[in-house]
Amino acid sequence: MSRLVFKRYSSTITVKSTPSKAHHHQPIPVSSFPSGYLLTGVHAGVKKKAGALDVGVILSTSERPTSAAACFTRNAFKAAPVIISEKILGENVGRARAVVVNSGCANAVTGAQGIEDAWAMAKETDALLPSNSSASPPTTSQTLVMSTGVIGQNLPISKILSAIRSQRDGNQQTLGNDFNAWERAAKAFMTTDTFPKLRARKFNINGVEYRMAGMDKGAGMIHPDMGPPALGPLHATLLGCIMTDAAISPRSLQRALTYAVERSFNSISVDGDMSTNDTILLLANGAAAEKDGVKLKEIDEGTDREAFEVFKRELTDFTIDLAKLVVRDGEGATKFVTVTVKGAPTYEDAHRVASRISTSALVKTALYGEDANWGRVLAATGSVPLSSPLHANKVSVTFVPSDGSRPLPVLINGEPEKVDEARASEILSLEDFEILVDLGGGEAAETAQYWTCDFSYEYVRINGDYRS
Repeated sequence: MSRLVFKRYSSTITVKSTPSKAHHHQPIPVSSFPSGYLLTGVHAGVKKKAGALDVGVILSTSERPTSAAACFTRNAFKAAPVIISEKILGENVGRARAVVVNSGCANAVTGAQGIEDAWAMAKETDALLPSNSSASPPTTSQTLVMSTGVIGQNLPISKILSAIRSQRDGNQQTLGNDFNAWERAAKAFMTTDTFPKLRARKFNINGVEYRMAGMDKGAGMIHPDMGPPALGPLHATLLGCIMTDAAISPRSLQRALTYAVERSFNSISVDGDMSTNDTILLLANGAAAEKDGVKLKEIDEGTDREAFEVFKRELTDFTIDLAKLVVRDGEGATKFVTVTVKGAPTYEDAHRVASRISTSALVKTALYGEDANWGRVLAATGSVPLSSPLHANKVSVTFVPSDGSRPLPVLINGEPEKVDEARASEILSLEDFEILVDLGGGEAAETAQYWTCDFSYEYVRINGDYRS
């Protein structure tokens, strides 16, 4: 704890140190990573810190065509890498074989030069791809591009292209598929992140074992609202890339990702600000799609609905795990809070209410002060227009601890409870807990969850000095 305190009226708030988040990153067995991929992270010099990894490369080496899907920011000021990645996915009809990412500069609001630089990154990465005899010759780039960092500055493009080009040189090449390679790539995504966010898992479909791995980054400027490519005018940035060795058709891969993102990355908030660069990419290269020596067809929801639903469920669970890591690493965050809204007329209603609570500055500052100020939760709840009228006399609010101990109801059916302040302090002093809001719609009504964190003095310090 810092000795510095701030006094307001008769209360005193102690400035808390941000807890270490390093334990959220642990080694992963090589057997958990999908086959048919090569990755690395290298130092190009985009970041000011000497030796910091700031360019990541991901290649699919499978002989089968690699399906690709994406969800992009709906911000009207879409960054150059978002614009060209949308174009590449469209022209290739949901196929891509590589991803290149830089951190330290967002390449957003950079005009024609930014577009040219993003294309240059894509084409330089294309040159690293092995030839694929089973695929038709590409008519455009096969590489999707992501960037994160400061908005409004041009990339040091010659440094970035040189770093990508270094992976052609056997003496400098660091591409691989072991844990170190995946970790290097994850570190190349980072800006104000305090740990690389990397996860992997195995799953089975129709008796075949597949693997899925992914990485993401984000700690500030986090309130994503992403959708599939080319939706028309569309919340440091959220970037993520997920790879699997399952074979999924492009259209079904996109449907699965869109569903998963809505329930994961579009359900987190650190500060309520949408980025110009938010991007989640998903590659499926089919490298493990084989049974009894026979190559399996791509899974498609139209021909094998059951297999598709299994994949969609696995993907959704995986994206939720990755999305939670972003909130846990929120800039200056000392709390990880699940906001659950149930009893709503529709899922969309529940999601909007949960979002409003999660982005309320008054709620988030109360979380930091460990103050069970449920009136702020209620005010946020009541500010959201619903598809049918909200009945205030049916609404309940409860604080739920993560340790399995007794919950604390503070409002039941519109009537305030006599709050046990000592118990409230116990719950809000935990690093993890839940705010449960029941709108009173009954068991048949809809539920949605959001994951958020508190606002701290450290958040202000980081963002008041971000560009220096």
